Formats: sequence, C-alpha cells, structure tokens
Amino acid sequence: MANEKFGPVRVGLLGIGTVGGGTFEVLRRNQDEIRRRAGRSILITKVADLNVERAREIVGPGVQVVADAREVVNDPDIDVVIELIGGYGIAREMVLAAIENGKHVVTANKALLAVHGSEIFLAASRKGVMVAFEAAVAGGIPIIKALREGLTANRIEWIAGIINGTTNFILSEMRDKGLPFDQVLKEAQRLGYAEADPTFDIEGIDAAHKITILSAIAFGVPVQFDRAHVEGITALQGEDIRYAEQLGYRIKLLGITRLRADAAGKPFGIELRVHPTLIPARRLIASVEGAMNAVWVKGDAVGHTMYYGKGAGAEPTASAVIADLVDVSRTMTVDPGNRVPHLAFQAEAMSDLPILPVERIETAYYLRLRVSDEPGVLADITRILADERISIDAVLQREPAEGENQTDIILLTHRTIEGQVNAAIERIEALTTVLSRAIRIRLEELV
Repeated sequence: MANEKFGPVRVGLLGIGTVGGGTFEVLRRNQDEIRRRAGRSILITKVADLNVERAREIVGPGVQVVADAREVVNDPDIDVVIELIGGYGIAREMVLAAIENGKHVVTANKALLAVHGSEIFLAASRKGVMVAFEAAVAGGIPIIKALREGLTANRIEWIAGIINGTTNFILSEMRDKGLPFDQVLKEAQRLGYAEADPTFDIEGIDAAHKITILSAIAFGVPVQFDRAHVEGITALQGEDIRYAEQLGYRIKLLGITRLRADAAGKPFGIELRVHPTLIPARRLIASVEGAMNAVWVKGDAVGHTMYYGKGAGAEPTASAVIADLVDVSRTMTVDPGNRVPHLAFQAEAMSDLPILPVERIETAYYLRLRVSDEPGVLADITRILADERISIDAVLQREPAEGENQTDIILLTHRTIEGQVNAAIERIEALTTVLSRAIRIRLEELV
C-alpha cells in the first residue's frame, strides 16, 4: 500500500492450533480490508509450534516456522507476539519474556490473565507495552472493548454472563430433550463442544476465569480468581430443570459480578461468583441456547446492554485476536500514558474493594425439599425461614405419587443474604419430616 504512514507490523505467533490457524487464515483472507483500517500492513512473519510440519502446511512459504517459542519472543524483528499456547506455565514465561523484550502481546489466554494478570499488566506498564486480550472472554463478542471504552461513562452495577458454551449446550439439551447430564456430556464431546477432559468447563472454572477478568475491568480492581466462588453443573438434576420451567424460570450457568453498596450508596464490596442460576424465562438472556454466549451488563447511565455471539471457534476467536492486533498497530506510536489502560482504570486509581465471601452475597433462592406427606411439614419449614428473616415468594408442593407417603416441596425466596439461607437449611434438614439434603439453586431476576 503506497500511502502507508508506517512500515508493516511484524507479528510472531505462538501456537497454531484451532485458534492460531483461524487467526492466520482470517488475517490472510482479509489482509486488504485490515490494512485499510489499520493504515499499515499486519503480517505474521514467524510461527512457533511443536508440530513444525503441520505448521508449515498451514502457513505455506514465506513464513518462518520454529519449534521453540523463545526464538519468537527473542527475535528483534518481531513487534507483536500473539500467545495462543494456553495454560499457566510456558505461556506465562513467554508472555513475560516478550514484554521484557519490549514487544506488545495479544493473548486469548483467560486462565493466564485470571491468575497472573496483575503481574503481567504491571510488567507491561513498566515496559510501556500493551497486552490486549479481547479473545480471552466470550470469543468473538467484543465485550472487553465495550467495558473498557464504550461504557466508560458508566458506573457498572453488575454483569451476568453465559460465558461457557459447553455448559450452555449441555443445559439446553437437558431441558429440551429431558436427557441426564452424563448422556448430554458425551454428546457434547462427540460434537466437539466439550474436551476429552471437560473439567474446566463443567466445574465452572473456565467461566470463573472470564468473569474474574470482566469484574476487574468493570470495577477497577485487581484480577482475583482465587477469591471467586465457583460451582459447576455436575450436580444439577433434571427434575430441578423441569420444576424451574414450571415456575417460569430457566437454569443457566452464569458468571456474576456485582458492586455492593450500603444504604448511603457507598460501595463496600464486590460479588464474584459462578454457579447454576434460575433466571426468568422472559429475560432475553434466558433464550440463549446451544453453545452461544451472552453477556448482560447493567450501567447506571446506559441501563441494560447485552452482547451475544459465538464464544469459541477458530474464526470467531480469530476475529477478536485480529481486532486486538489492529488496536495495537494503531497505538504503537502513542505515548503509553494516552493508551486505554489494561483494566480500564488508571493504574494509580485502582480500587482495593474486597471480593465478598459467598456467605455475604445477596440473591434469591430456589429450594427443593423431599419431605414426608403429613400435616404441618410446610408450616415447620416456613417458620424456620421466618426465624432467619427469609421471605417466601412462591411455593410449589407436588402431590405424592400413588401409594407414596413422601413428596417434593419447592420454595422460591425473596433476595436475602446467603449466610441466613445456610443457617435456615441446616435447621430445616434437622427436621425429622425432611428426608433428604436440601437442593439449593440461586435465583437472579436481573433487573
């Protein structure tokens, strides 16, 4: 391009698996369009991957392929390093080495940033380089940019997100087809939605990595994955999905972060949690099905905004990686003090608001109890709830099956503090008429 103000941006790519391959292909395919937007060429000139032969097949001639990522991060000709290795180990080492060498970094590694983000961002600030990570949360959905820039006028009140496609697919299938968890998980693995080892997905860890990052950007606090409350979907039972439906709710695995304030409006803490959640079926986010992602943000000025799209996959994720590359290329020559801060807030203005323990979160609850079918049982339960200052919103009591002398009672509570619910459940489970452990699922109206 004859009118380019600056020379090309030379990019080194670490890892050319699914996302890396998608990034290379989209950048190659849309090179002219990207150059028109960035004002300069963006070229992947060097790739590191353990499978050198496969990497060469993907990139073709003209791109150097090496097995050792250190050859990329130490190459003086490389301006930007894209880290797509994943995990905490070698990825952290390579990102910090690239930063130390004065290179900008683009990464899709949510686990790395959720656990080591504070260290990485501090190192980048000291060296005057950028770390861009749009692809780390919700794939191709530009939620990081929305929070860091588009909503910068707002005090963010809360974020609730379906940010793991695997679990959303499983819950959608369990609801639609009435199938048990184990069977749907196998189908998800067959279709490629779930890994051979799906632990990070089904136990909520992947979603917790992502909501940790979003929370840090929303509220200007350090990333604190170790303080997140995390529950997965492995213990979720089909009957609770059916009961929720009857009551006008759907169950989704949500990542939730909320700013808590006292009566005078002064913030005193932040909720950071991932767990199965009942949400009203009429809410837009309740209709997000299959492997899709959605993030709902409430700001004091803008109100509700929702961001929907594919949260994974080669090209959707590549879309976010390349958007970061363009951002980096545009601001490489900008004074570091005039760039958008990594976590949206100026480093010296970060908050020390604590992440609240789960006992102090405030939400509503779905409680299912297996009880003896005899008079006075419901009265005993409601008395305990009243003692703990928990108000009941709705009650569903099933008729016992023919010949049975036990049944289910389902209660929906108003918003209350989790510690009070824990105390009530302990007392309820001690009743002789309560025949099993209480099933407790949190409920959010999202208003």
